[in-house]
Amino acid sequence: MELTRRRFLKAKGAVLTLPFLPSLARAGDAAAKPSKKLAIMYIPNGIVRRCFFPGEENAQLPEFIGGFNADKTKNERRVANQPGVYPLELTETMQPLADLANDVTLVTGLDRTYKNGQDVHAQGASCYLTSLSPAQAAEQNIQYPNGRTLDQVIGDVVGRHTIFNTLEISCNGFTAPKEPIEFDNISWYGPGKIAPSIRDPQKLYDRLFLRDSFRNHVTDITDLVLADANSLSKRLGREDRQTLAHFMEMIRDIETRIDKMQKMLSSVDVEIPKNEVLPRGDYIRLQADLMLLAFRMGISHVCTFMIGPERWDATLMYEGVFDSPVQHHNLTHNQKGDGYRQIAKIDRFHVEQYAYVLRRMKEIKESDGSTMLDNSIVSYGAGLGDGATHQYYDLPMIVAGRAQGRLKQGRFLKMPSGTLNSNLWLTFAQLMGLEMESYADSSRVLTEMLT
Repeated sequence: MELTRRRFLKAKGAVLTLPFLPSLARAGDAAAKPSKKLAIMYIPNGIVRRCFFPGEENAQLPEFIGGFNADKTKNERRVANQPGVYPLELTETMQPLADLANDVTLVTGLDRTYKNGQDVHAQGASCYLTSLSPAQAAEQNIQYPNGRTLDQVIGDVVGRHTIFNTLEISCNGFTAPKEPIEFDNISWYGPGKIAPSIRDPQKLYDRLFLRDSFRNHVTDITDLVLADANSLSKRLGREDRQTLAHFMEMIRDIETRIDKMQKMLSSVDVEIPKNEVLPRGDYIRLQADLMLLAFRMGISHVCTFMIGPERWDATLMYEGVFDSPVQHHNLTHNQKGDGYRQIAKIDRFHVEQYAYVLRRMKEIKESDGSTMLDNSIVSYGAGLGDGATHQYYDLPMIVAGRAQGRLKQGRFLKMPSGTLNSNLWLTFAQLMGLEMESYADSSRVLTEMLT
């Protein structure tokens, strides 16, 4: 829906963009088709393949390969895919998606073009949505970080009627710098121009609802707009009253969770609070709910979401998984023996957060009675195919959502080995309505994914 047709609740600088309410619709509004949404969720440090990919359960455990040798094992270890569509098998890591099996597709066989010249983790993250290495950029006389990332290219087109073309969200709550920005960012406005991701839920909340100058004078948004919302409710039909009530409850719940998190940080007796005091699941889900709220309000239709930064040897608290904080990156380099099982627990934990997002999107109804997930593309993947070998081939990828009936789901799609990951990005761009024939080094659209 165009921004000019949205309804607002306003008070002292706070603005809530309402979800679609048919009771208030002008002529023609009721027939408005929901907008497509794109969420690109990124996981750091690769995955444990034998617990993620069906058929690799008994594969040889990888030796650590560091430095710039990202594709050293490509020829000797790679088992070529038998291309085709297969029943979706839920491996140990993918079990959290059991109730969503008909809403997701596991895709294998995707490769990223790689060239030496930069740390494998930095290139994995910073080039994830450009599919262009620094060396390739130099060959084409493009400054690195190169060009505009996929989300920005799509946002240029679909963001014309939203407040923000794109949103960039990170779940890296660490307060002190650990790595250069290439490790902690997947979105770029252009060469050398970072699209800074928002790590702090309060800052993200403020960006969605408040002008910065009002933060010192405003506590809870819901307190300010509640009277206006109650007055509006009297003019709504029964279903719209329920929609508005659920919407306001969602806002209040987010405010409560932000307050709880801030109190937790303020109680830590250190000069700079470290992020290990924040339960990872609570933090990630709070950031995810803010993303979904932005989608629901039409503030943006395109979002990149980093579940964590690349490398960053920082201890994190994975509640319900480990009794004490652990370092994800270090664990990925020690898969021998039963070591892989510890990393697989983190992989599964990350999939649980992805499953949470998908369930929430299935619960949110859009203007035509469809769900937000029906109108969305939600990808989940990494820039590395394995955390130990740092390989850029056989990348993990899950795609959810229907893209308004354009995506087939509930399948295990094996692409021919060596299929370029940029082909997937081109497919996403076309599904979002862009008239593009190529993106980066793409060679074709992945028609196998389409209805």
